[in-house]
Amino acid sequence: MTSLHANPLRDPQDRRLPRIAGPCGLVLFGVTGDLSRKKLMPAIYDLANRGLLPPGFSLVGFARRDWAHQDFTQIVHDAVKEYARTPFREEVWEQLNQGFRFVSGTFDDDTAFGRLRETVEELDESRGTSGNHAFYLSIPPSYFPDVVGQLKEHGLASPEGGNWRRVVIEKPFGHDLASARQLNAVVSEVFPPESVFRIDHYLGKETVQNILAFRFANAMFEPVWNSNYVDHVQITMAEDIGIGGRAGYYDGIGAARDVIQNHLLQLMALIAMEDPASFEARSLRLEKQKLLSAVTLPQRLDLHSARGQYAAGWQGGEKVIGYLDEADISNTSTTETYAALRLDIENRRWAGVPFYLRTGKRLGRRVTEVAVSFKRAPHLPFTSTATEELGQNALVMRIQPDEGVTLRFGAKVPGTAMELRDVNMDFAYGGAFVESSPEAYERLILDVLLGDPPLFPRHEEVELSWRILDPVVQYWAENGQPEPYASGSWGPDSATEMLARDGRTWRRP
Repeated sequence: MTSLHANPLRDPQDRRLPRIAGPCGLVLFGVTGDLSRKKLMPAIYDLANRGLLPPGFSLVGFARRDWAHQDFTQIVHDAVKEYARTPFREEVWEQLNQGFRFVSGTFDDDTAFGRLRETVEELDESRGTSGNHAFYLSIPPSYFPDVVGQLKEHGLASPEGGNWRRVVIEKPFGHDLASARQLNAVVSEVFPPESVFRIDHYLGKETVQNILAFRFANAMFEPVWNSNYVDHVQITMAEDIGIGGRAGYYDGIGAARDVIQNHLLQLMALIAMEDPASFEARSLRLEKQKLLSAVTLPQRLDLHSARGQYAAGWQGGEKVIGYLDEADISNTSTTETYAALRLDIENRRWAGVPFYLRTGKRLGRRVTEVAVSFKRAPHLPFTSTATEELGQNALVMRIQPDEGVTLRFGAKVPGTAMELRDVNMDFAYGGAFVESSPEAYERLILDVLLGDPPLFPRHEEVELSWRILDPVVQYWAENGQPEPYASGSWGPDSATEMLARDGRTWRRP
């Protein structure tokens, strides 16, 4: 495998060529979890298969299991075989396999972290990782102080002689503003801000990044991307599944903390922010922070927020149970599985344009989309019967599945009469490009190893998001049980009423 730096003709600013990580390794805490098995290990293999990892790349798993080296290797092998996006190739596997190591221990075990340091030093010697290591904390936030403290105590967090050390944190980034600040204080005591990478896997999705390309590479939309032409915006992340085996994580967290605080507010920031000076990390973050700082909550949360809890119903032709009947869920739980909220942005571009955010489990179908609905034309020189089937123009960005963009506008129905009806102009990723999109974790892991942070929210963004959401969660906590809604429906009646008060309706994706 050759490095891009070996090509003297390569322009370092030319991002059409793939960027290959330099000598480095990854230490994975929480290696026995579902995220590691289904996403992280397959993503590492897919990066290697695409030639984007250095030949000496190493992966160290840390867990309390009493595994031998071959046990860990088998776990990675099985995960890759089952979940990798790219075809399994024996020669790629063998090269990766040589860099696998496993360290057994608990997060408060000094001896285990001593062995981890020895392992990292051995990899620097045998695999040429050059002292460059990222520590991926795929663990509950309650363990962060133990792990980052141990990394500091054993000299694993401090780079020496020009190499680098980075830490990767999975959401949730706290459960409210106070805990987010406390978490940031713990991590920043050991790692400088530029070495902390907070993973929001939604920001790694190709279609999320296409929002930036769509907005800022095309001149035709920017002139109407404001309150003069936009009526409202709906951002939806709907799931058709229940909580599955995640009761221990989900109960007490709920839909708003799990999805709105991170994924949906980040999508909102990308849709509504001003154009950045460049796509460098600092410029993007500044614009997102400015946007989130301008977000305001409605004065009446009872009128402009809704929460629900899925009840029994039919999903995909099967009878399913309600949230309160799920295993390990108390029958008095007030955790919401559906959350909807109106937000406003107090700046010149968006004043008067409501942004409606919603997310839920056991809804009609799995879909994530951003729908920008435009105002009606100020004058329609047609009869009312000609336009009775004409809705508002809309631009819909489909994040998943069926990734693409749909533009809805009015057109004349063929015939002698002047009759107008909505039609769709559709762009689909699958039909327009031959290349398959990389998984979000492929891009994000590679960006960590490259030290390229544009897709990672800094602690300022995290804290601004909690500032927005905390009053809503607190209000809900003081107002009893969420409203039940039937599984397979599109949420509680209160969510429908929330938009009806504003003279609008939710889209049915």
